[in-house]
Amino acid sequence: MSARTVEEIRNAPLPGEPVYRVAEMLPQQGQWTESTFLRYCLGDSRVEFVDGNLEFLAVPTRTHQRILFLVAELLRGLVDKAAKGETFVAGYRVRMAGGNYREPDVVVVLNEHLAETREDFTPHADLVVEVVSTNDPERDWVAKKAEYAASGIAEYWIIDPRVETLTIFRLDRQTMDYDLACTCGRNEQVISPLLGDAGISVDEILGPVG
Repeated sequence: MSARTVEEIRNAPLPGEPVYRVAEMLPQQGQWTESTFLRYCLGDSRVEFVDGNLEFLAVPTRTHQRILFLVAELLRGLVDKAAKGETFVAGYRVRMAGGNYREPDVVVVLNEHLAETREDFTPHADLVVEVVSTNDPERDWVAKKAEYAASGIAEYWIIDPRVETLTIFRLDRQTMDYDLACTCGRNEQVISPLLGDAGISVDEILGPVG
């Protein structure tokens, strides 16, 4: 029996074959709108909406997950101790100023903006963290940095496991661009004005050597 053509499958799919007509009902890449994204994708994690496109995030590595949970627990401890707000981990989206939706690795929302948070996303974040992806580092260092600044996010932390550094950018409200606050490595501490005057150990974020 010869293999069925794509057209045959499209017109009369058999059990186990793709239902192409259903896919054809959805917008083409580049033509998605915020409303269609919210309708079809809001319940799916690891998908971001950027300028009409769906961007599917890579499966995180072991190192990525280790650092993500370390920094999330550290930030949650600081935020909760000072009763400053709430901390969320990857899977909780942030709506950008232009209607895009990003999914940072860690999100901190301070008390004054908690009332704006929704069940599936928040329209305001005060601090976001990204652990640099090895397959596309420019995404975190360039694209997301520009978008987070334009969206008014006060602090952006970038953790780069490749060089074991934590870089913190702070927003200049006049220019709506980020200023470099610090780049720190092992055996160093940082202070975030948003979270009080407690020193944050970079070693605690990066975890044990090796």
